[in-house]
Amino acid sequence: MGKGCLTVSKYFLFLFNLIFFLFGVTIMGFGLWLLLDNQSFIVFLNNFPSVKAGCYTLIAVGAFATLMGFVGCIGAIYEIRCLLGLYFTCILLILLAQIAAGALIYFKKDELNTEMSKIVVKVLEDYSGNESSTETAWDHIQQKMKCCGWNNSADWNTNTVIQNSSGVLYPCSCHDASLDPDKQRESGFCEAPTTSWPVYLAGCSESVENWIVTNMAVVLGICVAVAFIELLGMVLSVCMCRNIQTEDYTKVPRY
Repeated sequence: MGKGCLTVSKYFLFLFNLIFFLFGVTIMGFGLWLLLDNQSFIVFLNNFPSVKAGCYTLIAVGAFATLMGFVGCIGAIYEIRCLLGLYFTCILLILLAQIAAGALIYFKKDELNTEMSKIVVKVLEDYSGNESSTETAWDHIQQKMKCCGWNNSADWNTNTVIQNSSGVLYPCSCHDASLDPDKQRESGFCEAPTTSWPVYLAGCSESVENWIVTNMAVVLGICVAVAFIELLGMVLSVCMCRNIQTEDYTKVPRY
């Protein structure tokens, strides 16, 4: 009976650790995407030191989880009690870190939203059409989400280039083809044919917040799945440790 339980635990633990290994790679890839993407609102989020630190934390946790998945697989296949004990301890620490990170994000979300609004308003004021990474990302957001400004298109009235221009300028990325079908540039400033701007009236705040909520839901789903696998892995590792009678290091392949 004990041998059968050990065999079942062994193969289930190997399977869960293989899945855990893949989830670790996914988390690490998501952290790299957050850090390196320059074509979405991630550019603005990376202005927060805490968000950038979170990106590095995701990469580190993903890499560590990948390593632990590998260690768990080796410990399960060769029934090495010390590796299984190390695996249990590290998985417990990862699980506690995930819970702490989730709580921190939840309680800081209002502060994040306020700071985000300030950053966007500053970008609109200083926008010059020089196609920097921040300006390119904002142009991309306005085009894809069909919005203009943060709260509405009136936010662009604070822009220094528009204020100092003798003509009627407006941001090209806000151009609404239904109001003016003429082809416009995708970045910089365009000249309006009349005193009214042919732009989207809706601001980008609601669309951006929906985008963040959607992506956070994906991340939360991945974290919940990883936590479930972590708990199963911890239970199975304990079962294996209890059923392994003696250490047999001859099972470890020699190189």
